[in-house]
This record gives sequence, C-alpha cells and structure tokens, in this order.
Amino acid sequence: MEWLSDIEIAQQCQMKRIGEIAKTAGVDEKYWEPYGNYKAKIDNALLRDMADKPDGKLILVTAITPTPAGEGKTTTSVGLTDGLRKIGKNAIAALREPSLGPVFGIKGGAAGGGHAQVVPMEDINLHFTGDFHAIGAANNLLAAMLDNHIQQGNALGIDPKQITWKRAVDMNDRQLRHIIDGLGGKPNGVPREDGFDITVACEVMAVLCLASDLMDLKARLGRMIVGYTYDGRPVTAHDLKAEGAMAALLKDAIKPNLVQTLEGTPVLIHGGPFANIAHGCNSVTATRMALKLGDYVVTEAGFAADLGAEKFFDIKCRMAGLRPSAVVVVATVRALKYHGGVEKAELNNENLDALEKGLPNLLQHVENIQKVYGLPCVVAINAFPTDTEAELHMVEEKCRALGVNVALSEVWAKGGEGGMALAEEVVRLCQQPNDFHFCYEDSLSIAEKINAIARKVYHADGADLVGNASKQLKQLEALGFGSLPVCMAKTQYSFSDDPTKLGAPRDFRISVRNLKVAAGAGFVVALTGDIMTMPGLPKSPAAERIDVDENGVISGLF
Repeated sequence: MEWLSDIEIAQQCQMKRIGEIAKTAGVDEKYWEPYGNYKAKIDNALLRDMADKPDGKLILVTAITPTPAGEGKTTTSVGLTDGLRKIGKNAIAALREPSLGPVFGIKGGAAGGGHAQVVPMEDINLHFTGDFHAIGAANNLLAAMLDNHIQQGNALGIDPKQITWKRAVDMNDRQLRHIIDGLGGKPNGVPREDGFDITVACEVMAVLCLASDLMDLKARLGRMIVGYTYDGRPVTAHDLKAEGAMAALLKDAIKPNLVQTLEGTPVLIHGGPFANIAHGCNSVTATRMALKLGDYVVTEAGFAADLGAEKFFDIKCRMAGLRPSAVVVVATVRALKYHGGVEKAELNNENLDALEKGLPNLLQHVENIQKVYGLPCVVAINAFPTDTEAELHMVEEKCRALGVNVALSEVWAKGGEGGMALAEEVVRLCQQPNDFHFCYEDSLSIAEKINAIARKVYHADGADLVGNASKQLKQLEALGFGSLPVCMAKTQYSFSDDPTKLGAPRDFRISVRNLKVAAGAGFVVALTGDIMTMPGLPKSPAAERIDVDENGVISGLF
C-alpha cells in the first residue's frame, strides 16, 4: 500500500471556515478576529468574561525519551482530542506553535501526522499568524536599545563584558552562536562579544507564554535582566524604558490562535518554547481559555516527561494555578527497542529481548508521573504496522504491574476513530481523585531544587555546580531570586545530561555549568552538559526537500 505524506493528507482536507470552528468552540463572534479563512486570533477579553465558568478537565500528553524512531506526541494529542469528540465529549486542544528551526532542520513539520493533524498545516508550520516574528522583533528591539544606550553615553554604567541579553532569530544557525559586533569604528557601536538564541529559547517567548494578560506581559518584560553594571547591579528592560514598545509589538501575539483538526475539532495553538532549553509548553492564556471552552482539554509538553512534563508541572502549573486531571505517556514499540540497543535500521523486526531492555525508560517516566507528581496516567502505544502481538502484550503486561493501563493509539492511520479507546481511558482517569503535587517546594534553595529534580525525576545521584555556576548561584540568591522555580536545560535524549546514556541509567550525576535568571519569566535556568540555545542544521536539512510549485502548493514539509 502506498501511504500519503502528512502534507498530502492535509492538502486533501476540506477545511471549515474559521467562523464555523469558533461557533463549535463556543466563541462568540465579538471575540475572534479572522486571519484569512481558516485561522483566527481570540481576544483575551473572552477569559475575563468567562471567569465564572467552571474549568474543564486538563489532560497532559507527554512521552518517553525521544529517539530517531519518533514517538508521535502531537499526533496523539490531536487524535485523542478528536477521539474525545467521537465519544461525545466537548473537547478542545491547546498546543504549541512549531519553530521554523526544526521545520527546516531535522524534524520537519510539527502539526501532527497522518490523519491526526491540525490545519492549515503549511501555515502553522511556517509563518502562521506572525507570533514568532513579533517575539523576535521585540527581543531584538531590546537588544538595539541596550547597545544604543551604551553608544549614547551609557548613563546606567552598563559593563559591555557583562551583557547577558542576546539577539534572536527563529532559525537553526550555528554561525550566530558566538559573534563579535559593533565593528567598523565609533559610528557603528561599541565592539563586543555577542550571540543569538533561537527565538523559541529567548526569554520574551517564555514571558509571553507565562503572562496572564497584556499588562502582566508588560510588567514581566520590564523585569527582564539584560546585563550588569560595572559595580554588579542588574540592568532591566525597564531601566532602558523598553517594555512599553516591546508590549506594543506583542499586543496581537499574546492572543491565542484558533485553528482546527482534519475532523473539524477546535484547537488553540499559541507560543512554543523548546523543552530542552526553555519550559516547553504552550501559553498559559491559551490553556486557560481552552479550559473555559471545553469540558476536556488536551495539551502537550515538549520532548519526554523528564523535560516537558516536569516543567509543565513545576513551572507552568505552579505559576498559573493549574491542576491536571490525567496524563498520557506516549510510547512506540520501535522507540523502546531502540532504548534496548537495537539500531534504527533493525527496529521493524520483532525483538522481545531488546524491548524488555528498553521498557525501563517507559516505566520510569510512568512511575515519575504517579509518585513524584501524584497523577493517574495511561500509556498510549502509538501503533506502527510492524508492531507484533507479542511485543504489544509485553508492554501491556509490564505497565499493568505498575497499575497503569495501556491503550493502543491508531490515530495516525484512523484519526479520531483510532483514538476512541484512549479517550475512554482518559475520561475514566479524569473521574478519579488525584494527589497532584510538585517535585519541590518554593521554600527550597536553588541548589536544593536542582537536586530534587535530579534525584526524583532523573534518578541521578545528585547534581554538581561546576565552572561559574557556584559563583552565579551566590549572585542570584544575593539578588533575591532564590525562591524562583528552576528550568533545567538538558539534553532530550537521556534522563542524564549525557545523550548516549539510553534507557533508565543509574549511578550518574548531573553537572550544572551555568545558572542564569529569567526574571521576567520568573524562573532560574540551569544549563547542563553541552546544551545550546542556538541549534544547528544537520548534514541534510529538511529545507533541501521543501518546495513550492507555480500554484503556490507547498511540498516536502513532512
């Protein structure tokens, strides 16, 4: 059988006009602003006007540690939401916007897959409604105002060697990681070391995704630290009088975007910080809005549960007062065999020994959800045609030993119909009481919080502050940031900070080499291993296979 590509399936979809989707979602016409025929911005006034309406049930979709075999988290999120609709539930999804970096790099499109996608797929994967461009522009406006302040006399006494604010571009461009700018003489600025972050790693992205409204956004922007003076005092965007103009650039970007699945289910897509170098969740605004509109809200967090889910719970839920009802952990038999030592080329062959060796990775994520966070969960096996009955039975047997059900998810091939069994189990879990709690308390020190995540979530022996991290810790605590939650920047490919340690490793320690505060976002970033905030393109980037014809039809996105 010849399978259609994701983009070919999406292009065959007869989309509904966005007004019809808004009506399905329960959004009155006065709250939505169309961006063409199939996209709309939703005014945040909707949240204020629906404040008295009870929230729906919040379901997080997370996954096992990623592999080249893929897990299908967004695909499962979309298919589950369609599946909930098929069993008669008022469901809506709240998802992240894709970054252009991965779209043109390794991953390709990120709007779901097969018959479980959000559309218009091409728009969502490319410029969409311009949110990321606005975020990059706001970030770079602050950078320009910072350097201009120094050029115009430096009244604040900013030390050019202690500037922490970087420029941003939403592209994987390793050439921009470390640069020297301001060259060419006095009219062109002060020469200094500089660099770029990918837009999804910049603090403006995190601020937008954690802000409750436009005024909160502006206040958070003003608190962002851009560098330090010669005598060690922090300099903020407010000191540079930049937050007003930045908020003006972001006044539309803070509004969630409404789109639809292939089956016409409403989806809010808004914001998209990476989970390995940022907090990995869609915006608080979109999630809160979805909870007012739907009885069941499906959201996702980036990469595996040790990254995205941990930050969803310990940062987003903590700050926004959200309380999840259930968790879905997505796995594939192929990926589990990879964790058991099978090479990618051999993953389609039945191998029960390798599957058994790889299963501890899944079981550790499941146990973390249950014991560290006190939430019920279901394992969703994202089905592949090569999965055998014996392999599926082994996964089910091992999970049931932990008191966790397993549901076969066939949403890639069947859409919502293939997600009905998963939807039924999710509804059952949502009806159960839970003991949701965080991995650590606010009262702990920064070092204690890092160690709590390392020991409880990663199952490490502990964490060590190396290099400049010890000095930075003292500085951050002296400045009053010791009570903030921690955002761990760590490889997505392992529970450890070493991407080669697959499965569920033991007898290792986490090395934190750098600490910095995101004062506007409201967390401390702990950088481990070789994690970078500006990825590079692979040897054969996806961009080489993306094209457009004379009719404007795009191909090769996935």
